[in-house]
Amino acid sequence: QVQLVESGGGSVQAGGSLRLSCAASGLTYRRLYVGWFRQAPGKEREGVGTLWSDTYTGEGTSSFADFVKGRFTISRDKVNNVVYLQLNHLKPEDTAVYYCAAAPDWIQSPLSAHAYHHWGLGTQVIVSS
Repeated sequence: QVQLVESGGGSVQAGGSLRLSCAASGLTYRRLYVGWFRQAPGKEREGVGTLWSDTYTGEGTSSFADFVKGRFTISRDKVNNVVYLQLNHLKPEDTAVYYCAAAPDWIQSPLSAHAYHHWGLGTQVIVSS
C-alpha cells in the first residue's frame, strides 16, 4: 500500500523559509515522479515542482513551475525515501496546503495534479506579510 506523509508546514513571515518533507512508502515503480502541489482556498490545486528519479540508477532530475522562479528546490534522501521541498523567499501568495504525490514516469503532464493517483494529506503553509 502506497503511503505519502507530508510534514514541515507552518507559519512564517514573508521572506522566510520552510522545508517540507514527503515520506514515501510502498512505491514499487522503478522510474517515477514525485510531485509537489499546492492548493489555496478557493483555488485549484497547482503544480509546484517535480522530481523524476530512477530508483535503480539513482538518477534524479527536478523541474518547477514558472512561478517558482528559483525560490524553491527539491532534494531527496534515497535511503529513507524522503523527498524535500525547500521553500525560500516565501511570499504571502505562497500560502496554501502543500501536497506531495507520486506516479510512474509514463504520465504525460508531471505538473498536472490529474496525472497522479497517490497523494498525501497535505501540510499547511502560511506566509504573513
